[in-house]
Amino acid sequence: MTMPQESYGFWETTGAGKTFTHPLDRELLTRYVPPGALVLDDGCGYGRLTAEVAGLGYRVRGVDVSAALIARGRREHPGLDLVRCASVPLPFEAASFDAALLFAVLTCVPDDAAQEALTVDLGRLVRPGGVLYLSDVPLQEDAFHRERYARHAEAGGTYGVFTTPDGGVFRHHPPQRLRGLVRAAGFAVVEERTDEVGTLDGRTVRRLQLIARRAAGPSEGPAGAAG
Repeated sequence: MTMPQESYGFWETTGAGKTFTHPLDRELLTRYVPPGALVLDDGCGYGRLTAEVAGLGYRVRGVDVSAALIARGRREHPGLDLVRCASVPLPFEAASFDAALLFAVLTCVPDDAAQEALTVDLGRLVRPGGVLYLSDVPLQEDAFHRERYARHAEAGGTYGVFTTPDGGVFRHHPPQRLRGLVRAAGFAVVEERTDEVGTLDGRTVRRLQLIARRAAGPSEGPAGAAG
């Protein structure tokens, strides 16, 4: 994927030193994706979740646009398969992954076209019958966030996009947009969950988790590990 210059620069500088907090629901992952499966962690950052997923017995590859975050990940998690990929399409063969993770990634990609390119590419990369596990931040309903959205929408034109005091550009989404991106990429949502999680700036937000499956062809069975 590509990012606006201000977003990209943040993740090479200030953002590269952040401690990520968006958690993995292990039970949800293992219910739909059996250990041993080949998983793509798209937008892996410094490999925090990549390492956790590998520790659960999955084969996993992490990719991120930020050279600084990938370098940090290689220092903190030596031996992990972490690759910097600055744009889509990612340099992997079609249908080469059993599953993909997209964790708090769309919130870091404020541009519509970039979001669509990213999710469509995941539809290319996840095999028929495979799973996309998306977890992201929908629009919040509290007074702080409503005021923030309204204030920044006057300048940026998109309700839900905002800039943090340290220079990060983020986006919270109507839930129907997240579902729509998943459907447009060729996935069907099979389960949704919501709960509360921490943010980079120490706040708490409600998140939306989507488990979605790629349509299986006539000879495809349930999702499982690739041979």
